[in-house]
Amino acid sequence: MTTSGTYTFAPSLGELVLHAYGIIGLRGTSLMQEHYQDARMATNLMLATWGNQGVNLWAVDLVTVPLVASQATYDVGANTVVILDAYMQINDGVSDPIDRIILPVSRTEYASYPNKAQEGFTTTFWFDRLIAPTVTLWPVPDGTSAQYLKYYRVRRIQDSNLANGENVEIPYLWLEAFADGLAYRLAKIWKPEMAAALKLVAKETYDIAATQNTETSNFYVIPMLSGYYR
Repeated sequence: MTTSGTYTFAPSLGELVLHAYGIIGLRGTSLMQEHYQDARMATNLMLATWGNQGVNLWAVDLVTVPLVASQATYDVGANTVVILDAYMQINDGVSDPIDRIILPVSRTEYASYPNKAQEGFTTTFWFDRLIAPTVTLWPVPDGTSAQYLKYYRVRRIQDSNLANGENVEIPYLWLEAFADGLAYRLAKIWKPEMAAALKLVAKETYDIAATQNTETSNFYVIPMLSGYYR
């Protein structure tokens, strides 16, 4: 058996746009500037929707924030969609750094704390999802040693542009879901009679890709049975 031996298939956004238009029956030679403008807009709106639909593992990274004594609130990058897991790292300069998980709380729970300026070892965080988002810690770092807030976040998928042969920031396994989703959105504009059928196709390929967009670690649930038996 002869195979290519390569793993370099990575079509540009322009190639994917041409493929999506081909799905709805519009050939490359018939496309005008407005077709490409619509495609760029549809692409970035679709990626925004994907950000709403779940955790895109390829857009997860680790952020480290040096903490300041008596400061509770810190800026979060505007390209942050959601904070997943957070932990405190304590470094006394003598022994190895120690990491301890901290837990998220809601706005309501944070509002219920009677002394929001209380200092101590941080155990919770409140992520305020503003246009310019922030994260607020409680208890407030006391500065007894060097402390860092570390958190995994889902960030926005990078903007997609047609110029210069740019690629879309998606992994190989999502290429067909992207093409079918884009075809459906372009059909709504240029071939509305095809939109309903393409919506079903787009959902099917999205769901297939989404089933692989999960971590493979085991999850255990152990019920507390002692209360059932005396």
